[in-house]
Amino acid sequence: MVKFSKPFWVANFVELLERLAYYAVFIVITLYLSNVWGFSDIEAGVIAGLFSASLYLLPMFAGAYADKIGFRSAIILAFTLLTIGYAGLGILPTMLANAGLVDYEMTTTYTGLKESYLRWSIVAPLVLVVIGGAFIKSVISGTVARETTPENRARGYSIFYMMVNIGAFTGKTVVDPLRRSMGDQGLVYLNYFSAAMTLLALIAVYFFYKSVKTEGKGKSFAEIGQSLAKVLLNGRLMLLILIVSGFWVIQSQMYATMPKYVIRLIGESASPGWYANVNPLIVFVSVNFVTSLMKKRSAITSMMVGMFIIPLSALVMSLGTQIGESYILGLHPVAFMMIIGIAFQAIAECFISPRYLEYFSLQAPKGEEGLYLGFSHLHSFFSFLFAFGLSGFLLDKYLPDPRLFTDDNGVIDTVAYAAATQNAHYIWYVFVAIGAISAVALFIYGRITRKMDNKAA
Repeated sequence: MVKFSKPFWVANFVELLERLAYYAVFIVITLYLSNVWGFSDIEAGVIAGLFSASLYLLPMFAGAYADKIGFRSAIILAFTLLTIGYAGLGILPTMLANAGLVDYEMTTTYTGLKESYLRWSIVAPLVLVVIGGAFIKSVISGTVARETTPENRARGYSIFYMMVNIGAFTGKTVVDPLRRSMGDQGLVYLNYFSAAMTLLALIAVYFFYKSVKTEGKGKSFAEIGQSLAKVLLNGRLMLLILIVSGFWVIQSQMYATMPKYVIRLIGESASPGWYANVNPLIVFVSVNFVTSLMKKRSAITSMMVGMFIIPLSALVMSLGTQIGESYILGLHPVAFMMIIGIAFQAIAECFISPRYLEYFSLQAPKGEEGLYLGFSHLHSFFSFLFAFGLSGFLLDKYLPDPRLFTDDNGVIDTVAYAAATQNAHYIWYVFVAIGAISAVALFIYGRITRKMDNKAA
């Protein structure tokens, strides 16, 4: 029977809590920024893009610092910052509303800080969440590596991945009940929920995480910077990263565009948290089957299948406004087609994600695979940075905030709003194009690199 150490189980438990806290906030981050703070769709997209992209760049540097101060100290620091950050995201708008600095109606609707410099105070708690999250991403996975042996490491990472998905799934289920029952105030209270989860994790780490495995000094920031420059200057690898980023640009619309899209078209009865949960559910059920199906195929072939599926997911999402208003299986057509589109994304992920690291490692110079794999998730940095900003511009153009069409009494001019949103589905055509270009680019990339390898051989 496989046995794991106490620090291993504590690390996995707090990882579940951290993911639960993160996804509860992240699934509605753009709604929170727009509805509570009064940021425009464009501003909310840029802020959310910088926030999410930083979470994929900073862990490399946070991990180096964690090696120097020790994993236990790093995890305590991380959850302290996360607790303060999430609490700040809840306290700030409440405090400003109570002080009369934010327009807040008794209908649980914030009208934000559209003309005030105070709205940029949101940056402080977001930075704390980013720094805390960066430590968690590097330290928890590092703990799993340290607290397992070659014999049980695969099982250990399987448990870790399961905890990540349980946390992500559970976190998203909290969102819709709070938002429906409390309106925009529910978006604020979500942050208190997340702060409670990270505080519980902090208490668990403080009392129960005591690892004796402290070996390894890690790299200096300068060494990490040199390694990053080395990857960035590798044209073949950077091209692969940028091509695969096309997939993640579409995948990230589950957080960037989907929540606002379904709520603005369906109404407050929409359930973006539940729609998003279709993704981890399909991945959980299908990934082993897909991997077995493609085990005799090359990594690039498997990735290409996924890359040709992903533009179809965006195309399916665009059909929700084009197939009439009749409900399908009890769902609004926009919701039904969104769920089908997200399922397509999940299937594409099953073909791409497990084989991407394999293919990426093969492109790295011999003997430097570990170094290069440390930067394999740069695609998430590039894609989130671009995807959220692009989403903001598209929403502003094709599906603007309905509050821009309300009078002083809060009544929406439905005729004007219908005219402004009649081409809302155009948003997804942009992502169809991005996915198609990425798929063709990967096909060409595979052909060229195969010829280069054959010639070199």
